[in-house]
Amino acid sequence: MNTDIILNILVATIAAGTPLIYAALGELIAEKSGVLNLGVEGMMLVGAISGFIAMAKTGSLVLAVTMGMLAGALMALIFAVLTLTLMANMVASGLALTIFGVGLSAFMGLDYTSVALGSIPTLNIPVLSSLPIIGKALFSFDILIYISWLLLAGISWFLYKSRAGLMIKAIGENPKSGHALGFPVIAIRYLTVLFGGAMAGLGGVYLAVAYTPMWVENMVAGRGWICLALVVFSTWRPARVMIGAYLFGGVTIIQFHIQSFGFDIPSQILSMLPYIATIMVLVFISRDINLIKLNSPASLGKTFHPENN
Repeated sequence: MNTDIILNILVATIAAGTPLIYAALGELIAEKSGVLNLGVEGMMLVGAISGFIAMAKTGSLVLAVTMGMLAGALMALIFAVLTLTLMANMVASGLALTIFGVGLSAFMGLDYTSVALGSIPTLNIPVLSSLPIIGKALFSFDILIYISWLLLAGISWFLYKSRAGLMIKAIGENPKSGHALGFPVIAIRYLTVLFGGAMAGLGGVYLAVAYTPMWVENMVAGRGWICLALVVFSTWRPARVMIGAYLFGGVTIIQFHIQSFGFDIPSQILSMLPYIATIMVLVFISRDINLIKLNSPASLGKTFHPENN
């Protein structure tokens, strides 16, 4: 492979991994507080179609992002009310949210299946964008990719350096102790769930508005489940989320180049590769139970209500 092909694959890999970074980081924050939301797929789909409609009608990327994040947060609010206020089972509620999101997004997108959007322009950074090789590899992306990098840095600082981040982690480890110390456990969990929903919606917006850009029913195509796997793959650490997202993105992109390299592999097998790779990674990580227990929030998936404690 020549340099141009390698650079094209690298750029495409980063683009393919970006929606996963957004959604997985949002889910990571929610899980750090002890809330397991399996509705990422549904939130991404509703965020995708909401952002797509806004972009198609107004041409404003800012409005598209805003509407997508708002739609994702509203979906997450449904989940939060069910699990944090009404004490419903988190796993069942998350699965129901995904099913609801798939149907709702399909209904909302009935009139937009034949609509195509223009591509989002890439940022031209003086001097840096014109550098040989590194200019295309690092400085030839749209603004949403750069925002994902800033988000990663911000969340890393927030979790490990800020008082609020330490409070979230404390609640995720032991909500009873947090409540005894005077922390508003339910309110904090509401905020983390809403943030997770907003980030899932933003990931969906990137798929529909920047990565494709078009609306196709069920276009998230399992990425929400991949995001849930990425949180485990990263052992609940933000930097590893990015590594996992780009690993998945790289496998996704490589499948489109394998046949051009002379390998006679059925396309159906190639389409399975990203998901097979994800399963293999999870199986490998799951062998070390102690590592997962060490980093997993102790109260993950467990309901809590102050009146019962």
